[in-house]
Amino acid sequence: MSTERFVDGYLGYLLGQANHALYKNFDSQVRAAGLSSIEWRVLATLHDSPPLTVSQLAHEVLAKQPTVTKLVQRMAEQGWVTLLADPADQRRTMVGASAAGKRLVRPLLEKARAHESQLLRSLAASEQQKLKQLLAKLAGR
Repeated sequence: MSTERFVDGYLGYLLGQANHALYKNFDSQVRAAGLSSIEWRVLATLHDSPPLTVSQLAHEVLAKQPTVTKLVQRMAEQGWVTLLADPADQRRTMVGASAAGKRLVRPLLEKARAHESQLLRSLAASEQQKLKQLLAKLAGR
């Protein structure tokens, strides 16, 4: 009889636990900056990205499109993002980070990198790189 529980070797559970470990202490820094976790994901995604359609952004931040549509409207009112008509299709809205949004998220990006480094300190650099490559492969990137 095996003493290992199913969840101890189940990829979905392990990924969820790793995700929780990565964000549990960092989330307080996001909140202290005045952002919700989804606002953080939007600004982190857009910080060094060209403008994205709302549907692309929703996919990137792992949220439903109606949620992201409402969110980016609020974020535009805050001055954190800019909303532009898609030149290829006027019905679609493109979302980009504004200068204010980039200024707001930049210190958090540095804190996120430092937090990630701290979490991964038990792995060799080659293991860290391989882990990220494998996760990207699983995610279809």
